[in-house]
Amino acid sequence: MKISLPIIILLLCGLTSSITVAGGMYQEPADFINQIFDNKPPKARVLWLNKDLKQQIVKILDHKYKGLRVRYWQQDNKTAWILEEIGKEKYITTGFVINNSKIEQVKVLAFRESRGWEVRYDFFTDQFKQARLKDNHQLDKTIANISGATLSVRALKKLARIALLLDLHVRQK
Repeated sequence: MKISLPIIILLLCGLTSSITVAGGMYQEPADFINQIFDNKPPKARVLWLNKDLKQQIVKILDHKYKGLRVRYWQQDNKTAWILEEIGKEKYITTGFVINNSKIEQVKVLAFRESRGWEVRYDFFTDQFKQARLKDNHQLDKTIANISGATLSVRALKKLARIALLLDLHVRQK
């Protein structure tokens, strides 16, 4: 059976387009913050990462953290954080809402990897609801893996732990 060049090109385009559709910007960070606070977000605050806090973050990430500060939004007992971590090679931008020291919501805002995009769906992110941070900086809930998305799952679990850690730090001030 002989396949013509135009058919081969068409098939290759179809394969690459399905890969590129997987990642992308799902929600702008500003829109996420507006949604969380019913279009009346509090003014953004800045948490400067002291040496001790930065060391705790490095232990969670297993690598150096790139920033000196983290922006967050707080209203009463609710804080919102937009954090990034590399899945395999590219950053995953994720929004976290912490309420009374428990995760209320996790939302993948931007996914730039070619694989592992399944972490953006509610069936996965809903697992984080009501999770707390234990004394050893681990989550108190088991988060199930997704076959083929292990590195993305790992990145989101680390970010959840960091969001809870930062929330705890803000509350202790």
